[in-house]
Amino acid sequence: MLVRNCAGGVVFKGSEVFLLQNDKNEWVLPKGVIRNGKIANEVAVSRVRYEGGVNAQIISPVGETSYEFFSYSRRKPVCNRINWFVMESQNQTCSVNRMEGFKDGGFFPVEEALEKITYSQDQALVKYAYRKYLEYRNENKD
Repeated sequence: MLVRNCAGGVVFKGSEVFLLQNDKNEWVLPKGVIRNGKIANEVAVSRVRYEGGVNAQIISPVGETSYEFFSYSRRKPVCNRINWFVMESQNQTCSVNRMEGFKDGGFFPVEEALEKITYSQDQALVKYAYRKYLEYRNENKD
């Protein structure tokens, strides 16, 4: 099995979270493989920007998820291990990267996003990340 280390961002702006719709009509979070000596937080920030056109800053790590699939091009199973970060955008500006196969995306109210998100582990991740985000905002009020 090929194991790939990845990183991604759960991006909030107020009470909304950023989602992408991929070419399989799945609603997912931006993420990518860690390559070329980069570190997880760099990859998370760059994938959020590359896939969604969102400029966001990391607030804190939020955990790890993993999933397995069979890669027909590699002819073997693959396990993606994703390090996730809670992130905050200063605005809701986004630009979905259609060249990468994304069909739609944007910021959605958390409750609506939870209904859209395809995978249950991503739903649980967003719930937990939102709690951490709210704690951060409460601790950092002006």
